[in-house]
Parts: sequence; structure tokens; C-alpha cells
Amino acid sequence: MAFGPKRLVRRGFMLAESLFNRAFGDKLNPYYHLGSMSFFLFWIVSGTGLYLYAFFDTSVEGAYRSVQALTEDQWFAGGIVRSVHRYASDAMVVTMSLHLLRYWAFDRMRGFRWFSWMTGIALLWLVFAAGVNGYMLPWDKLAQFVTQASFEWFDWLPMFGGTLIRNFIYDSNVSDRLFSLLVFIHIGVPLVTLLLMWVHVQRVPKATTQPPRPIAISVALMLVAMSLVQPVVSQGGPAHMGQAPETLSFDWFLLALYPLVYEWPIAGVWALVLGGSALLAVAPWLPPKRSGAGHRLTVHPGAHPVAARAGETLLEAGLRAGLALPYDCRSGGCGVCMCTVLNGSVDQGDFQPAALTAAMRARGQALMCCATALEDVEFEVDVPSLAAATTGAQRHRGRVERMERLAPDVIRLWLSLPDDQKLPFTAGQYINIVLEDGAKRAFSFANAPGDGERIELHVRLVPGGRFTSHVFERMREGDTVEFEGPVGRFTLHDSERPILFIAGATGFAPIKSIVEDAFRRGIRRPMWLYWGVRERQDLYMAALAEQWEKEHDNFHFVPVLSDLPPGDAWPGRRGLVHQAMLEDFPDMRGFELYACGSVRMIEAAVPAFVAQGLDEQFCYSDAFVPAAPLTA
Repeated sequence: MAFGPKRLVRRGFMLAESLFNRAFGDKLNPYYHLGSMSFFLFWIVSGTGLYLYAFFDTSVEGAYRSVQALTEDQWFAGGIVRSVHRYASDAMVVTMSLHLLRYWAFDRMRGFRWFSWMTGIALLWLVFAAGVNGYMLPWDKLAQFVTQASFEWFDWLPMFGGTLIRNFIYDSNVSDRLFSLLVFIHIGVPLVTLLLMWVHVQRVPKATTQPPRPIAISVALMLVAMSLVQPVVSQGGPAHMGQAPETLSFDWFLLALYPLVYEWPIAGVWALVLGGSALLAVAPWLPPKRSGAGHRLTVHPGAHPVAARAGETLLEAGLRAGLALPYDCRSGGCGVCMCTVLNGSVDQGDFQPAALTAAMRARGQALMCCATALEDVEFEVDVPSLAAATTGAQRHRGRVERMERLAPDVIRLWLSLPDDQKLPFTAGQYINIVLEDGAKRAFSFANAPGDGERIELHVRLVPGGRFTSHVFERMREGDTVEFEGPVGRFTLHDSERPILFIAGATGFAPIKSIVEDAFRRGIRRPMWLYWGVRERQDLYMAALAEQWEKEHDNFHFVPVLSDLPPGDAWPGRRGLVHQAMLEDFPDMRGFELYACGSVRMIEAAVPAFVAQGLDEQFCYSDAFVPAAPLTA
């Protein structure tokens, strides 16, 4: 029962993250960037605060007038800045609270992580303190309520004995000196917060403090939009100590405890705050668990020895040891940090099923960001990724040598390296196109290794896609393209089993590379290719596949269309491509399958194939997710 709520919250997070992955893609899922979003919001609060402070009068008489002048006379700047300042503060509380809740739900605060957990709790209280203090400065009726309630709250402590609230009984008691102290606190607390934020991330290997640019732009635009729709204004006129505020519009993000000051005994409010803080502080040790011992990791290629602490993920241990391991979301949602466990056992942790399918797990694959060692473990990451990242030779600059429109929404792109260089790769691998802001887009090699000096890519237009729109609208022959690679493990394995290929849309590209390489190597294993698309025009290289079938008696091609009008005279197969393969192969025992297409296709096809007798050990898949378009 003690673990029930934690499991429930964890399941809620996994469901929400899965939905956001479908909506925005794993690269732009805000749940994977809660910490860096908090940093970004802090800088927004700080920047807008500096602007407001430049026009703020720190005297009691001038505070309200200066804020009103900012709001009304500078509505186009100061008024918007004031609103953005307020909403960014509220948003920072939300992202920090979700960040804290997520780490609690996933039990990521035990062992060596206790320090980051404790500093995170302190940071949350510092943000609350700075926010509450900020509500005192406009010196309107809401500021009067917050100030009087705060000092009544603290007056309960024996060390003050009721002396604080005396300063706020009459207007004459509130001096410029006392008000300057409130301003000083509002500057000092954020500076302490910034220092603690820096300390907080020092225990996190390769911690990211800046969210992806599309997320940062979207957050900033959202704050501006809220400021225009519902601008922040002063409430009830200037503060008047002799007149109690009657009606106030409340900020429940920062001031949720304040109604309790007048509804509960103040001792009860202190008990709630101190008791809740104490529970959070001891959460890493509740319920008590044996910490266990660390384990020795061996990372290939290169047989790098790494000492993993108890509860530390493979990725954390490797990054702490200085290895250039591939990763992105660090939350089990993208699959970039895939590895293959060669020896030993791991706890797979929590991950999105689309990123690590049952077939992958059966092959010994794991996500380094989620998996923890249960004993000494030896595992392998993608060879080009680790070797190139270690030597710094992974990034290349290619030139667009040729472009060919294969279909209305598909372009075949040839890239060449300078000085007639060749890029060694294995059929089925891919490269990451690097955009100007560092974002990456993955495209599979569509040609066989050793096929000249050119790299062949099949680029399908994604509505709103940054790179694909650039290819279709602005790219010209002679342009330069920066990319990383080769990477990927979707490659042909050595065996004697007959091969089933299933491709969806441009999932044909890596299959083309593998098939052409197999022909070149003289592989005689029987091969069937099922290519599923919506309409006839989407079979953009059907003639090539038909030519393979004519020239190689061990190759068979079956095109399948899923979105034809009822009266269309298409003579071939209709429906879903994996259903067509299931009909033709009712018993898949003894086969080897390679599937490349959308996550939806892979998630539907692989379990059905396994249920029809396919051995998970011989089921290899490569799911692609188009990057979400850049939107506000």
C-alpha cells in the first residue's frame, strides 16, 4: 500500500509523456525538459524584473505610483513586462513542482541523488519566498494583505513575540527604510536561488540548463499572449493599513497557504509547512531500502571500465566517467541511448514501449537512461557513435550533388563529401542532419555501402517540418549540409533463415540499402519485401523493386495500398501492409523479419508477427517519428 500512490503517479506521468510524444515528438516533449524550462523561466523572471526595477520607486509613497505608471503609461512595454514577470513566476512554480513530483514518482531521489533532491526542495521554497516578497512591492491592497499576513505568520514564532506586525498597524509605521529592506530581499533571494541552482545541477552529469529552442520560443510567446489577454493590474488602489482589503484576485500558485493564516490556527499552518518540508526531506529514505552495492560496467567499443553506483543508470555512470555516450531525452522516450547488453543483467526501469519493444528486449537491448545494473554488466553502444564521439570525427559537411523528385512528397537527395571522400557505413544505418540550432533529423542511407562517394537519402515532406520544408522549398544543388554519422543497428544479421522485409512509406530507404547490399554480397537467402503506402504515387520506386524481382529468383515484391477509393482498378493487395504479410505467412516460425516504418506500424505489426510464431530474437525493427513542426 505504501507504494500505491507512487505507482499511480508514475503511471500518470508515463501516460502523459506518451500522449505528448505523439503530439510533439520526443525531441520537444516538455515533460523531458522540466528542469531546463525552470532555468529558462528564471532568466525570464530575472530579465523582466531588472526592467521593472529600473522604473520602480523604492519609497512607500512612490511604490504604488511607479507601478501604476509602468502598467498604464507604459502598457505597451512596462505593462506587458509586469504581466510576463508574474506569469513566468507562476510557471516556474509549476515546472519545478512537476520536476520534483516526477523524480519522487520514479524513485529518483535515493542513494547518491539525495543531495540534488534536498537542494531541489530548498530551491522550491526560495522561489516561493521570492514570489511572495514580490507581491509586497506594488503596495496595493493585495500587497497589504500579503504583507500583514506574512508578518502575522512569522510573529507567532517566539523569537519575534508579536513585534513584527506592529510595523503594519498604521500607515505611518511603514517607513521607506523598511520598504527598502523588502526590495533588498527581493533582489537577494533570487541571487541565492541562482547560486543554489548552479549547485543543484553539479551532481547531474551533463545537465542541460537550456530547453530546445522551439520549446523556449513557445513558452515565451505563451507568456506574452497571456499578458495581452489577461494583463496583470494593481488591486483595490494603494495600501491603507487602517482599511482591510475586501475582495482580491488571488494567485493560487504562489499564495496558496495565505488563506490558511486566517482560517487555521497559525500553529497549524507552521505544522503543515514544517511537517510537509520534513516529509519531503526524508523521502529519499522512506520506506527504508537497502542501498546495495555498486557494480562494474564495461562499455564497448573500447572496453571502457566504469564504476556504477547503486541505483545509477548506465547512462549516468558512463557520462560521469567522461564517455561520449549518445542520449537525448534521458527519460526512456526517444531510444537514442539504445545499447545491447552482452553480459550480466539489468533492471530495464520505466520507458515508453515505442522506444523499446518486446522484440528489442528479447535481443538484449536496453535504454541506458533507464537501465540500472543488477550485477557486473558488459554492454555495447552503437560503434560509430561512441568511437566518433570519442575522437571528435563524427560530424561531416556534405554538398548537395543532385536532387530528384520521386513523388509529389518524396525527393531523392544525393550528398557528396569533399575531396571524393567515402563514408564507411553498414547497410541499414542512418545519419543525423544537424540544423542551425543544433537540432537533428535522422535519415537512413538508401544506397548500398561502397556505392561510389555519394550518400543517397529519401526525404519525405512533413507538413511544417523544418528540414523537409527546406529541402522542398529552398534547397538547391551545391548547398552544404552538416550531418553526423553513421549511426544505427538496423542491419542485416548473418544466418540462414529466409528474410521478411516490411516497409512503410520512406521506410523503404534502409530496406533498399540492405537489399542492394545483399545482392552485391551474393546472399541467396529467400527474401520477401512488403511495401505499404496509401496511394499508387507513394510507391515512388516500385519499378526498381519489380526489377529486383525479375533479376533475382530469391526476391519477391508485394506492394500494398491502404487508402484507395472503392472504384480504383488497382490489381494488387489492399489494406494494412502487416495484415497482408500475416495472411501470406500464417506460420512465421523459422523466418527473420526486418520492419521499418512509423511507430504506429511497428507497434501494430511486431506483436502480431510474434503471436503468429515469429521468434522475437529474430525480429528487428526501426521505428521513425517525424519531428513535430515548429509552432508557438
